[in-house]
Amino acid sequence: MAFSVIIFVSFFSVLLSATSTNIISLGDGVEDSETRLKDLYQEILRDEAVLRLQQLGQVTDSDGYLERTFLSPASVIAGNLIRQWMEDAGLRTWIDCMGNVHGRVEGRNTTAEALLIGSHFDTVIDAGIFDGPLGIISALAAVKVLNISGKLGLLRRPVEVIAFSDEEGVRFQSTFLGSAAVAGVLPVSTLQISDKSGLTVQDVLKKNSIDITEENLLQLKYDPKTVWGYVEVHIEQGPVLEWAGFPLGVVEGIAGQTRLKVTVRGSQGHAGTVPMCMRRDPMAAAAEMIVFLESLCKHPEKFLSYDSNCNNSTLDSLSNSLVCTVGEISTWPSASNVIPGQVTFTVDLRTINDMGREAVIYELSDRIYQICDTRSVSCTIDRKHDADAVICDSELSSQLRSAAFTAVKRMRGEIQSELPVLMSGAGHDAMAISHLTRIGMLFVRCRGGASHSPAEHVLDDDVWASGLALLSFIETQL
Repeated sequence: MAFSVIIFVSFFSVLLSATSTNIISLGDGVEDSETRLKDLYQEILRDEAVLRLQQLGQVTDSDGYLERTFLSPASVIAGNLIRQWMEDAGLRTWIDCMGNVHGRVEGRNTTAEALLIGSHFDTVIDAGIFDGPLGIISALAAVKVLNISGKLGLLRRPVEVIAFSDEEGVRFQSTFLGSAAVAGVLPVSTLQISDKSGLTVQDVLKKNSIDITEENLLQLKYDPKTVWGYVEVHIEQGPVLEWAGFPLGVVEGIAGQTRLKVTVRGSQGHAGTVPMCMRRDPMAAAAEMIVFLESLCKHPEKFLSYDSNCNNSTLDSLSNSLVCTVGEISTWPSASNVIPGQVTFTVDLRTINDMGREAVIYELSDRIYQICDTRSVSCTIDRKHDADAVICDSELSSQLRSAAFTAVKRMRGEIQSELPVLMSGAGHDAMAISHLTRIGMLFVRCRGGASHSPAEHVLDDDVWASGLALLSFIETQL
Protein backbone atom coordinates (compact mmCIF):
# COMPACT_ATOMS: atom_id res chain seq x y z
CA MET A 1 0.00 0.00 0.00
CA ALA A 2 1.42 3.36 -1.00
CA PHE A 3 0.88 6.47 1.03
CA SER A 4 1.30 10.00 -0.28
CA VAL A 5 1.79 12.92 2.08
CA ILE A 6 0.37 16.27 1.08
CA ILE A 7 1.89 19.30 2.81
CA PHE A 8 -0.44 22.21 3.36
CA VAL A 9 0.33 25.93 3.37
CA SER A 10 -2.52 27.98 4.82
CA PHE A 11 -3.28 31.51 3.67
CA PHE A 12 -5.91 33.46 5.57
CA SER A 13 -8.42 35.38 3.49
CA VAL A 14 -9.61 38.94 3.91
CA LEU A 15 -12.67 37.63 5.70
CA LEU A 16 -10.60 35.65 8.19
CA SER A 17 -7.51 37.81 7.95
CA ALA A 18 -6.23 37.46 11.50
CA THR A 19 -5.00 34.41 13.36
CA SER A 20 -7.65 32.33 15.05
CA THR A 21 -6.84 33.85 18.45
CA ASN A 22 -7.21 37.36 17.06
CA ILE A 23 -10.46 36.43 15.37
CA ILE A 24 -11.84 35.28 18.66
CA SER A 25 -10.53 38.12 20.81
CA LEU A 26 -11.66 41.24 18.92
CA GLY A 27 -11.35 43.49 21.95
CA ASP A 28 -12.12 40.92 24.64
CA GLY A 29 -9.90 40.26 27.62
CA VAL A 30 -7.74 37.14 27.76
CA GLU A 31 -10.20 35.24 29.94
CA ASP A 32 -13.19 36.12 27.74
CA SER A 33 -11.17 35.21 24.65
CA GLU A 34 -10.35 31.77 26.06
CA THR A 35 -14.01 31.24 26.95
CA ARG A 36 -15.16 32.14 23.46
CA LEU A 37 -12.49 29.96 21.92
CA LYS A 38 -13.75 27.04 23.98
CA ASP A 39 -17.30 27.80 22.83
CA LEU A 40 -16.12 27.54 19.23
CA TYR A 41 -14.51 24.13 19.81
CA GLN A 42 -11.40 24.93 17.80
CA GLU A 43 -9.60 21.74 18.85
CA ILE A 44 -12.30 19.50 17.37
CA LEU A 45 -13.92 21.49 14.59
CA ARG A 46 -10.66 22.83 13.16
CA ASP A 47 -7.48 21.22 14.47
CA GLU A 48 -8.66 17.61 14.66
CA ALA A 49 -10.77 17.93 11.49
CA VAL A 50 -7.80 19.26 9.48
CA LEU A 51 -5.56 16.51 10.86
CA ARG A 52 -8.09 13.86 9.86
CA LEU A 53 -8.40 15.30 6.35
CA GLN A 54 -4.64 15.07 5.99
CA GLN A 55 -4.60 11.55 7.45
CA LEU A 56 -7.32 10.34 5.08
CA GLY A 57 -5.50 12.03 2.20
CA GLN A 58 -2.53 9.76 2.80
CA VAL A 59 -4.58 6.60 2.18
CA THR A 60 -4.06 5.91 -1.51
CA ASP A 61 -3.64 3.06 -3.97
CA SER A 62 -0.92 4.82 -5.97
CA ASP A 63 2.61 6.06 -5.48
CA GLY A 64 2.96 9.83 -5.64
CA TYR A 65 -0.70 10.82 -5.93
CA LEU A 66 -4.10 10.25 -4.34
CA GLU A 67 -6.30 7.60 -5.90
CA ARG A 68 -9.02 5.78 -3.98
CA THR A 69 -11.74 4.17 -6.09
CA PHE A 70 -14.73 2.02 -5.22
CA LEU A 71 -13.73 -0.76 -2.77
CA SER A 72 -10.06 -0.63 -3.72
CA PRO A 73 -7.62 -1.66 -0.95
CA ALA A 74 -7.16 2.00 0.02
CA SER A 75 -10.92 2.54 0.01
CA VAL A 76 -11.41 -0.32 2.48
CA ILE A 77 -8.76 1.16 4.80
CA ALA A 78 -10.35 4.60 4.50
CA GLY A 79 -13.81 3.22 5.26
CA ASN A 80 -12.58 1.49 8.40
CA LEU A 81 -10.80 4.66 9.51
CA ILE A 82 -13.99 6.69 9.06
CA ARG A 83 -15.91 4.06 11.00
CA GLN A 84 -13.47 4.48 13.91
CA TRP A 85 -14.02 8.24 13.83
CA MET A 86 -17.79 7.70 13.83
CA GLU A 87 -17.51 5.55 16.96
CA ASP A 88 -15.23 8.17 18.51
CA ALA A 89 -18.06 10.66 17.96
CA GLY A 90 -20.51 8.45 19.85
CA LEU A 91 -22.32 6.89 16.89
CA ARG A 92 -23.48 3.32 16.35
CA THR A 93 -21.82 2.13 13.13
CA TRP A 94 -22.17 -0.40 10.33
CA ILE A 95 -21.10 -0.93 6.71
CA ASP A 96 -23.83 -1.85 4.23
CA CYS A 97 -23.60 -4.21 1.26
CA MET A 98 -22.48 -1.42 -1.12
CA GLY A 99 -19.60 -0.41 1.12
CA ASN A 100 -21.26 2.73 2.52
CA VAL A 101 -20.19 3.50 6.10
CA HIS A 102 -23.00 4.57 8.46
CA GLY A 103 -22.93 6.18 11.90
CA ARG A 104 -26.20 6.86 13.72
CA VAL A 105 -27.58 8.20 16.97
CA GLU A 106 -31.26 7.67 17.75
CA GLY A 107 -31.86 10.67 19.98
CA ARG A 108 -34.91 10.95 22.22
CA ASN A 109 -37.41 9.64 19.67
CA THR A 110 -36.30 6.56 17.74
CA THR A 111 -39.44 6.60 15.58
CA ALA A 112 -39.00 10.18 14.37
CA GLU A 113 -37.86 10.91 10.82
CA ALA A 114 -34.07 10.90 10.58
CA LEU A 115 -31.74 13.67 9.45
CA LEU A 116 -29.13 12.28 7.05
CA ILE A 117 -25.79 14.04 6.56
CA GLY A 118 -23.28 12.70 4.08
CA SER A 119 -20.71 12.85 1.34
CA HIS A 120 -18.29 10.44 -0.38
CA PHE A 121 -14.82 9.11 0.39
CA ASP A 122 -13.82 7.82 -3.06
CA THR A 123 -11.66 10.03 -5.28
CA VAL A 124 -10.72 10.70 -8.87
CA ILE A 125 -7.21 9.86 -10.06
CA ASP A 126 -4.58 12.36 -8.85
CA ALA A 127 -7.14 13.89 -6.50
CA GLY A 128 -7.19 16.52 -3.80
CA ILE A 129 -8.01 15.64 -0.20
CA PHE A 130 -11.13 17.76 0.32
CA ASP A 131 -13.59 16.70 -2.39
CA GLY A 132 -15.96 14.41 -0.46
CA PRO A 133 -14.11 13.81 2.83
CA LEU A 134 -14.62 17.43 3.99
CA GLY A 135 -18.37 16.83 4.24
CA ILE A 136 -17.91 13.61 6.22
CA ILE A 137 -15.28 14.89 8.63
CA SER A 138 -17.02 18.22 9.28
CA ALA A 139 -20.20 16.32 10.14
CA LEU A 140 -18.38 13.96 12.48
CA ALA A 141 -16.63 16.89 14.17
CA ALA A 142 -19.99 18.56 14.82
CA VAL A 143 -21.49 15.33 16.18
CA LYS A 144 -18.44 14.79 18.40
CA VAL A 145 -18.91 18.26 19.92
CA LEU A 146 -22.52 17.38 20.74
CA ASN A 147 -21.40 14.10 22.28
CA ILE A 148 -18.73 15.75 24.45
CA SER A 149 -21.15 18.43 25.59
CA GLY A 150 -23.75 15.80 26.55
CA LYS A 151 -26.31 16.93 23.96
CA LEU A 152 -26.11 14.08 21.46
CA GLY A 153 -28.70 11.95 23.20
CA LEU A 154 -31.04 14.94 23.54
CA LEU A 155 -31.70 15.30 19.80
CA ARG A 156 -35.38 15.07 19.04
CA ARG A 157 -34.80 12.95 15.94
CA PRO A 158 -32.23 10.38 14.80
CA VAL A 159 -29.17 11.78 13.04
CA GLU A 160 -27.18 9.59 10.67
CA VAL A 161 -23.87 10.40 9.00
CA ILE A 162 -23.21 8.40 5.82
CA ALA A 163 -19.84 8.11 4.08
CA PHE A 164 -20.75 7.00 0.56
CA SER A 165 -18.47 4.44 -1.11
CA ASP A 166 -18.68 5.85 -4.63
CA GLU A 167 -19.70 9.18 -6.10
CA GLU A 168 -17.01 9.85 -8.71
CA GLY A 169 -17.69 6.70 -10.75
CA VAL A 170 -14.03 6.27 -11.72
CA ARG A 171 -13.71 2.49 -11.42
CA PHE A 172 -16.96 1.42 -13.09
CA GLN A 173 -17.84 4.60 -15.02
CA SER A 174 -21.14 4.68 -13.15
CA THR A 175 -21.57 7.51 -10.66
CA PHE A 176 -23.37 7.45 -7.28
CA LEU A 177 -23.03 3.71 -6.65
CA GLY A 178 -23.26 4.31 -2.90
CA SER A 179 -25.88 7.05 -2.62
CA ALA A 180 -28.06 5.73 -5.46
CA ALA A 181 -28.35 2.41 -3.62
CA VAL A 182 -29.50 4.17 -0.44
CA ALA A 183 -31.97 6.22 -2.48
CA GLY A 184 -33.27 3.09 -4.22
CA VAL A 185 -32.46 4.28 -7.75
CA LEU A 186 -29.44 2.08 -8.51
CA PRO A 187 -30.43 -0.40 -11.26
CA VAL A 188 -29.85 -4.05 -10.37
CA SER A 189 -28.03 -4.38 -13.71
CA THR A 190 -25.27 -2.17 -12.27
CA LEU A 191 -23.97 -5.20 -10.35
CA GLN A 192 -22.80 -6.69 -13.66
CA ILE A 193 -20.86 -3.64 -14.92
CA SER A 194 -17.16 -4.47 -15.33
CA ASP A 195 -14.04 -2.44 -14.58
CA LYS A 196 -10.95 -2.40 -16.81
CA SER A 197 -9.69 -5.65 -15.29
CA GLY A 198 -12.94 -7.47 -16.05
CA LEU A 199 -14.21 -7.58 -12.47
CA THR A 200 -17.88 -6.74 -12.01
CA VAL A 201 -19.31 -4.67 -9.17
CA GLN A 202 -20.65 -7.91 -7.70
CA ASP A 203 -17.21 -9.56 -8.02
CA VAL A 204 -15.53 -6.68 -6.17
CA LEU A 205 -18.10 -6.81 -3.37
CA LYS A 206 -17.62 -10.58 -2.97
CA LYS A 207 -13.85 -10.06 -2.95
CA ASN A 208 -14.41 -7.84 0.08
CA SER A 209 -16.58 -10.46 1.81
CA ILE A 210 -19.83 -8.72 0.88
CA ASP A 211 -22.23 -11.22 -0.66
CA ILE A 212 -24.69 -9.00 -2.47
CA THR A 213 -27.80 -10.22 -4.28
CA GLU A 214 -30.52 -8.41 -6.18
CA GLU A 215 -32.76 -8.79 -3.14
CA ASN A 216 -30.46 -7.23 -0.56
CA LEU A 217 -29.48 -4.47 -2.99
CA LEU A 218 -33.14 -3.48 -3.11
CA GLN A 219 -33.31 -3.71 0.67
CA LEU A 220 -30.68 -0.96 0.94
CA LYS A 221 -33.28 1.63 -0.05
CA TYR A 222 -34.41 3.78 2.86
CA ASP A 223 -38.13 4.22 3.39
CA PRO A 224 -38.88 7.86 2.50
CA LYS A 225 -41.31 8.00 5.42
CA THR A 226 -38.41 7.49 7.85
CA VAL A 227 -36.24 10.32 6.50
CA TRP A 228 -36.66 14.01 7.41
CA GLY A 229 -34.07 15.40 5.00
CA TYR A 230 -30.51 15.22 3.73
CA VAL A 231 -27.71 17.77 4.12
CA GLU A 232 -24.32 17.79 2.42
CA VAL A 233 -21.28 19.99 2.89
CA HIS A 234 -18.89 20.11 -0.07
CA ILE A 235 -16.12 22.27 -1.45
CA GLU A 236 -17.41 24.70 -4.05
CA GLN A 237 -15.14 23.45 -6.89
CA GLY A 238 -15.34 26.94 -8.30
CA PRO A 239 -14.03 30.47 -7.59
CA VAL A 240 -17.19 32.36 -6.58
CA LEU A 241 -16.84 32.19 -2.78
CA GLU A 242 -13.18 33.17 -2.95
CA TRP A 243 -14.08 36.08 -5.21
CA ALA A 244 -16.85 37.12 -2.79
CA GLY A 245 -14.51 36.81 0.21
CA PHE A 246 -16.84 34.44 2.08
CA PRO A 247 -16.03 31.00 3.52
CA LEU A 248 -19.49 29.47 3.10
CA GLY A 249 -22.33 29.64 0.62
CA VAL A 250 -25.79 28.11 0.34
CA VAL A 251 -26.52 25.98 -2.73
CA GLU A 252 -29.80 26.74 -4.48
CA GLY A 253 -29.66 23.69 -6.73
CA ILE A 254 -27.60 21.30 -8.82
CA ALA A 255 -27.53 21.83 -12.56
CA GLY A 256 -29.20 19.45 -14.95
CA GLN A 257 -26.87 17.97 -17.53
CA THR A 258 -26.97 16.68 -21.10
CA ARG A 259 -24.07 15.03 -22.88
CA LEU A 260 -24.06 14.83 -26.66
CA LYS A 261 -21.83 13.02 -29.12
CA VAL A 262 -21.66 14.77 -32.50
CA THR A 263 -20.28 12.87 -35.49
CA VAL A 264 -19.47 14.76 -38.69
CA ARG A 265 -18.62 12.83 -41.88
CA GLY A 266 -17.08 14.28 -45.04
CA SER A 267 -14.71 13.24 -47.83
CA GLN A 268 -11.30 11.94 -46.84
CA GLY A 269 -8.53 13.12 -49.16
CA HIS A 270 -4.94 14.13 -49.74
CA ALA A 271 -4.00 17.37 -47.99
CA GLY A 272 -1.95 18.57 -50.96
CA THR A 273 -4.08 17.67 -53.95
CA VAL A 274 -7.74 18.46 -53.20
CA PRO A 275 -8.59 22.12 -54.05
CA MET A 276 -10.13 24.11 -51.21
CA CYS A 277 -13.31 24.79 -53.18
CA MET A 278 -13.92 21.07 -53.69
CA ARG A 279 -13.41 19.89 -50.14
CA ARG A 280 -16.04 18.41 -47.87
CA ASP A 281 -14.02 18.85 -44.70
CA PRO A 282 -15.67 17.63 -41.47
CA MET A 283 -12.95 19.30 -39.38
CA ALA A 284 -13.82 22.78 -40.62
CA ALA A 285 -17.53 22.02 -40.11
CA ALA A 286 -16.91 20.78 -36.57
CA ALA A 287 -14.86 23.90 -35.80
CA GLU A 288 -17.74 26.12 -36.92
CA MET A 289 -20.15 24.15 -34.76
CA ILE A 290 -17.94 24.46 -31.69
CA VAL A 291 -17.51 28.20 -32.13
CA PHE A 292 -21.28 28.55 -32.46
CA LEU A 293 -21.78 26.52 -29.28
CA GLU A 294 -19.53 28.95 -27.40
CA SER A 295 -21.50 31.96 -28.67
CA LEU A 296 -24.83 30.32 -27.88
CA CYS A 297 -23.83 29.50 -24.32
CA LYS A 298 -22.24 32.88 -23.63
CA HIS A 299 -25.23 34.82 -24.97
CA PRO A 300 -28.33 32.56 -25.09
CA GLU A 301 -30.61 35.61 -25.23
CA LYS A 302 -29.25 36.44 -28.70
CA PHE A 303 -30.26 33.08 -30.17
CA LEU A 304 -33.36 31.85 -28.34
CA SER A 305 -36.76 33.18 -29.29
CA TYR A 306 -39.45 34.08 -26.79
CA ASP A 307 -42.32 31.60 -26.61
CA SER A 308 -44.22 29.59 -24.03
CA ASN A 309 -41.14 27.44 -23.39
CA CYS A 310 -38.57 30.22 -23.29
CA ASN A 311 -39.66 33.32 -21.37
CA ASN A 312 -37.77 36.06 -19.54
CA SER A 313 -37.36 33.91 -16.45
CA THR A 314 -35.84 31.06 -18.45
CA LEU A 315 -33.44 33.36 -20.28
CA ASP A 316 -32.37 34.99 -17.01
CA SER A 317 -31.71 31.57 -15.53
CA LEU A 318 -29.68 30.51 -18.58
CA SER A 319 -27.63 33.69 -18.48
CA ASN A 320 -26.68 32.96 -14.86
CA SER A 321 -26.15 29.19 -14.96
CA LEU A 322 -25.57 27.86 -18.49
CA VAL A 323 -22.15 26.33 -19.16
CA CYS A 324 -21.13 24.30 -22.22
CA THR A 325 -17.96 22.33 -22.86
CA VAL A 326 -16.41 20.41 -25.72
CA GLY A 327 -14.09 18.07 -23.87
CA GLU A 328 -13.15 15.51 -26.51
CA ILE A 329 -12.40 15.67 -30.23
CA SER A 330 -11.29 12.71 -32.32
CA THR A 331 -10.58 12.46 -36.04
CA TRP A 332 -10.17 9.68 -38.57
CA PRO A 333 -7.65 8.81 -39.89
CA SER A 334 -5.91 11.51 -37.81
CA ALA A 335 -2.85 12.22 -39.94
CA SER A 336 -1.28 15.61 -40.59
CA ASN A 337 -1.33 15.19 -44.39
CA VAL A 338 -4.86 13.81 -44.69
CA ILE A 339 -8.17 15.65 -44.88
CA PRO A 340 -10.14 13.72 -42.25
CA GLY A 341 -13.11 11.67 -43.28
CA GLN A 342 -14.78 11.85 -39.88
CA VAL A 343 -14.66 14.08 -36.82
CA THR A 344 -16.38 13.30 -33.52
CA PHE A 345 -16.71 15.65 -30.58
CA THR A 346 -18.57 15.71 -27.28
CA VAL A 347 -20.77 18.43 -25.79
CA ASP A 348 -21.38 18.75 -22.04
CA LEU A 349 -24.20 21.19 -21.37
CA ARG A 350 -25.36 22.17 -17.88
CA THR A 351 -27.86 24.61 -16.40
CA ILE A 352 -30.22 24.83 -13.46
CA ASN A 353 -33.17 25.35 -15.84
CA ASP A 354 -34.28 22.11 -17.51
CA MET A 355 -36.67 23.82 -19.92
CA GLY A 356 -33.94 26.22 -20.96
CA ARG A 357 -31.52 23.32 -21.42
CA GLU A 358 -33.90 21.71 -23.90
CA ALA A 359 -34.26 25.03 -25.75
CA VAL A 360 -30.48 25.36 -26.04
CA ILE A 361 -30.13 21.76 -27.29
CA TYR A 362 -32.83 22.39 -29.90
CA GLU A 363 -31.13 25.57 -31.13
CA LEU A 364 -27.70 23.91 -31.19
CA SER A 365 -28.99 20.85 -33.06
CA ASP A 366 -30.78 23.01 -35.62
CA ARG A 367 -27.62 25.05 -36.31
CA ILE A 368 -25.44 21.92 -36.53
CA TYR A 369 -27.67 20.49 -39.25
CA GLN A 370 -27.63 23.83 -41.10
CA ILE A 371 -23.83 23.90 -41.04
CA CYS A 372 -23.69 20.33 -42.32
CA ASP A 373 -26.02 21.17 -45.22
CA THR A 374 -24.06 24.29 -46.14
CA ARG A 375 -20.74 22.41 -46.11
CA SER A 376 -22.08 19.26 -47.81
CA VAL A 377 -21.16 16.97 -44.96
CA SER A 378 -23.38 14.66 -42.93
CA CYS A 379 -23.81 14.63 -39.19
CA THR A 380 -25.50 12.72 -36.40
CA ILE A 381 -26.22 13.86 -32.83
CA ASP A 382 -26.52 11.23 -30.11
CA ARG A 383 -27.76 12.07 -26.62
CA LYS A 384 -25.54 10.02 -24.32
CA HIS A 385 -26.68 11.24 -20.91
CA ASP A 386 -29.49 13.29 -19.37
CA ALA A 387 -30.02 14.31 -15.75
CA ASP A 388 -32.62 16.79 -14.59
CA ALA A 389 -31.69 19.67 -12.33
CA VAL A 390 -32.26 19.28 -8.61
CA ILE A 391 -33.55 22.22 -6.59
CA CYS A 392 -32.63 22.37 -2.91
CA ASP A 393 -35.43 22.50 -0.36
CA SER A 394 -36.27 26.06 0.67
CA GLU A 395 -36.73 25.22 4.38
CA LEU A 396 -33.44 23.34 4.65
CA SER A 397 -31.66 26.06 2.68
CA SER A 398 -33.03 28.73 4.99
CA GLN A 399 -31.88 26.80 8.06
CA LEU A 400 -28.44 26.21 6.55
CA ARG A 401 -28.15 29.87 5.64
CA SER A 402 -28.96 30.85 9.21
CA ALA A 403 -26.52 28.27 10.61
CA ALA A 404 -23.71 29.39 8.31
CA PHE A 405 -24.37 33.06 9.09
CA THR A 406 -24.29 32.27 12.82
CA ALA A 407 -21.04 30.30 12.46
CA VAL A 408 -19.19 33.03 10.58
CA LYS A 409 -20.55 35.73 12.88
CA ARG A 410 -19.32 33.81 15.94
CA MET A 411 -15.88 33.57 14.36
CA ARG A 412 -15.65 37.17 13.14
CA GLY A 413 -17.85 39.03 15.57
CA GLU A 414 -19.77 40.74 12.76
CA ILE A 415 -20.74 40.29 9.12
CA GLN A 416 -21.36 43.10 6.66
CA SER A 417 -22.61 41.12 3.65
CA GLU A 418 -25.22 38.51 2.78
CA LEU A 419 -24.32 34.85 2.57
CA PRO A 420 -23.71 33.97 -1.12
CA VAL A 421 -26.22 31.72 -2.87
CA LEU A 422 -24.74 29.50 -5.56
CA MET A 423 -25.70 26.98 -8.22
CA SER A 424 -23.70 23.76 -8.40
CA GLY A 425 -22.50 22.86 -11.87
CA ALA A 426 -21.02 19.61 -10.58
CA GLY A 427 -22.99 16.56 -9.53
CA HIS A 428 -23.07 15.45 -5.89
CA ASP A 429 -24.51 12.59 -3.84
CA ALA A 430 -27.36 14.96 -3.05
CA MET A 431 -28.57 14.45 -6.65
CA ALA A 432 -29.15 10.76 -5.99
CA ILE A 433 -30.57 11.30 -2.50
CA SER A 434 -33.06 13.85 -3.92
CA HIS A 435 -35.01 10.81 -5.18
CA LEU A 436 -35.44 9.78 -1.54
CA THR A 437 -35.95 13.03 0.37
CA ARG A 438 -35.51 16.80 0.28
CA ILE A 439 -31.96 18.06 0.20
CA GLY A 440 -29.88 21.04 1.32
CA MET A 441 -26.23 21.86 0.63
CA LEU A 442 -23.49 24.16 1.89
CA PHE A 443 -20.44 25.02 -0.20
CA VAL A 444 -17.06 25.76 1.34
CA ARG A 445 -14.55 28.10 -0.27
CA CYS A 446 -11.63 26.44 -2.06
CA ARG A 447 -8.52 28.27 -3.20
CA GLY A 448 -8.63 29.25 -6.86
CA GLY A 449 -11.68 27.07 -7.35
CA ALA A 450 -9.30 24.15 -7.92
CA SER A 451 -10.75 20.66 -7.63
CA HIS A 452 -10.03 17.13 -8.85
CA SER A 453 -6.36 17.98 -8.48
CA PRO A 454 -3.67 18.07 -5.80
CA ALA A 455 -4.01 21.87 -5.93
CA GLU A 456 -7.35 21.53 -4.13
CA HIS A 457 -7.08 23.46 -0.87
CA VAL A 458 -9.35 24.73 1.89
CA LEU A 459 -8.16 27.09 4.60
CA ASP A 460 -8.02 25.58 8.09
CA ASP A 461 -10.38 28.28 9.34
CA ASP A 462 -12.84 27.49 6.53
CA VAL A 463 -12.86 23.86 7.65
CA TRP A 464 -13.64 25.26 11.09
CA ALA A 465 -16.45 27.40 9.72
CA SER A 466 -18.06 24.42 7.95
CA GLY A 467 -18.01 22.32 11.12
CA LEU A 468 -19.37 25.17 13.20
CA ALA A 469 -22.18 25.73 10.68
CA LEU A 470 -23.14 22.05 10.77
CA LEU A 471 -23.06 22.14 14.56
CA SER A 472 -25.43 25.14 14.57
CA PHE A 473 -27.69 23.36 12.07
CA ILE A 474 -27.85 20.09 14.04
CA GLU A 475 -28.49 22.01 17.26
CA THR A 476 -31.82 23.13 15.78
CA GLN A 477 -32.87 19.49 16.31
CA LEU A 478 -32.40 19.70 20.09
